Amino acid sequence: MNPPDNDTKASLPGASLRNEPAATTAAVVTHWLLVSSPENFETSRRRGFDIAGMKSRHRKKAETVRPGDTVLFYVTGLKAIAGLAEVTGPHFVEGDEHIWDSKKAGEEYPYRFPIRPLAVIARPEDFVPVEAFVDGLEYVQRWPRANWTLAFQGNVHKLSPHDHEMLAGAVREAAGAVK
Repeated sequence: MNPPDNDTKASLPGASLRNEPAATTAAVVTHWLLVSSPENFETSRRRGFDIAGMKSRHRKKAETVRPGDTVLFYVTGLKAIAGLAEVTGPHFVEGDEHIWDSKKAGEEYPYRFPIRPLAVIARPEDFVPVEAFVDGLEYVQRWPRANWTLAFQGNVHKLSPHDHEMLAGAVREAAGAVK
């Protein structure tokens, strides 16, 4: 089976696969990990993974998001990676349209940027459990092994190319993509 072309909308609720990120003129691609509740991840799925957002306290990080960057979606509670996307345009601030919920009353995700899904896992039971990768992830080594989940608190994290490839490869495999 051939993967869908870039113009194909995500098949919902099934898994969707896309081509790899396009080459950019930027010297460095940033690999982002966005932490999301299961409900917010499903909101993004229903939208077709057309946009991602960062909370207002992450303005400086949002300002560095560039086309060609990648985004992995970590789902809280499940402690798993559920999808991979590519940033397709610069960040922007969108008015007061409510898209995602926050635990804090009145907290929004105003810093938003367009994305396209590369690999999205259809069923939560097939999401990639991060704990299986903890010993090999550079980012997580900052915390004691027993407290690895502390690495995934907060809304936004930058991953090294090594960590990105390890997790993105597992997401592609779980979603049925062939590299």
